[in-house]
Amino acid sequence: MESKVVSSNESLLSGVTRRDFMKFCTAVAATMGLPIASAPKIAEAVTSPKRPPVIWLSGQECTGCVESLLRTGHPTIETLIFDLISLEYSETLNAGSGHQAEEERAKSIEANKGKFILVVDGAIPVKENGIFCQIAGKPVLDILNETAPLAAAVIAIGSCASWGGVAAADPNPTGATPVHEILNPKGIPVVNIPGCPPNPYNFLSTVIHFLTFHKLPALDDKGRPKFAYSRLIHENCERRPHFDAGRFAQEFGDEGHRKGYCLYKLGCKGPETYNNCSTLPFNDTPGCWPVATGSPCFGCSEEKVGFHSPLFSKAKVIFPTPPARHPETIPEKGAGAKNFAYGVAGAAIGATAVALAKRGGDSED
Repeated sequence: MESKVVSSNESLLSGVTRRDFMKFCTAVAATMGLPIASAPKIAEAVTSPKRPPVIWLSGQECTGCVESLLRTGHPTIETLIFDLISLEYSETLNAGSGHQAEEERAKSIEANKGKFILVVDGAIPVKENGIFCQIAGKPVLDILNETAPLAAAVIAIGSCASWGGVAAADPNPTGATPVHEILNPKGIPVVNIPGCPPNPYNFLSTVIHFLTFHKLPALDDKGRPKFAYSRLIHENCERRPHFDAGRFAQEFGDEGHRKGYCLYKLGCKGPETYNNCSTLPFNDTPGCWPVATGSPCFGCSEEKVGFHSPLFSKAKVIFPTPPARHPETIPEKGAGAKNFAYGVAGAAIGATAVALAKRGGDSED
C-alpha cells in the first residue's frame, strides 16, 4: 500500500497518496510552463501551514467567476479556501454578512498589511464618484483604492475586472472601468485573468505560483500570465483541421455544424484570441469549452469583450472576417494528392487570416 503524505496540512492531504499529490504538483508546474524540478517546491508551498490571506472584492459582475471557481476538482473549492488559502472576505462566500463581515474585512486587512492577496471580480464604476456600486454604503471604488496599496498582490479575475466587460459596453453610463486602469497609474501592478468566466485553473495556478516563488508569474503586455495566454486558441483548436481543409459551418444547425466543421464563418474569434481553452478544458471535463459544444469563441479573454456583440455596441471593432475565397470542401472520404492540395491551400488561408488578425483591418461587421 502506498504511504500517505504526512505533513502539518492534514485536511488537505487526507486520503491522498504521495504519488497522486506529486502528480498534482507536477501538473501545476507543467501548466505554468515550469520545469518538472519545480514540483517539490510547489509541494512544499502548498503544504505549508502558513496560508496566505485573501480578500475578495466584487464590483459590477454576475458572480460567474466565483461560480466557475466553485467547480474546480483539483483542488476542490473547500480545499482551496480551507487549506491552500485563508479566504478572509468574499461577499459571495462569506458565512457572515452585514456589519459582521465588514468588520472582519477591516480586521484582516489591518492584521495582514503587505501579506494578503487582493482578488477583484467585476468592473469598477468611476462616474459620480462610484455611487453606482456600493458595499455597506461605501463605493467599491473607494474600497479598492484604500485596500490595493496594502496588498502583496492584486489579481483581477474575469473579463469585467480585466477589461470592463459588458458593464463597460457603449454607452457605459456608470463609467465602468477595469481594475488595472485605476491602479496601474498609482504604481500598483495588477495581474489580469480574463475570461467570461476564466478557466479557474488559470487563477489557481497564478495563486500557487505566488505561494511558491513569492512573486507573480511572467506577464504579457496586457498583464496576463504568459503560461495561460501566450498562444492563440486557433492553434490547438480541435476544429482546426476543418479550417485548414476549408470545411466551414455556414449557419447554426446546418449539416456542417452538426458534423463539427469549423465555426469561423459563424463569427468564431479563435484566430485572434489568446487563451488555453482548447488545451485546458473547464470543470475537469474533456471537451468542456464553447467551441466543442458548437458555440463560436467570442474572444472573451481579449479587450473589448462585449463590444464584439451587436447586442452591446455600435463601436468599430477590428477582427478577421472569413476569407472571400477558400478551398473546395473536401469529401469526408477523399483521396490522396487532391485532398493534400486542398489541405495546403486551407492552411495558407488560415495563416493569412491569423496574420490579418494580428495586423488589424477595417471590418466592423
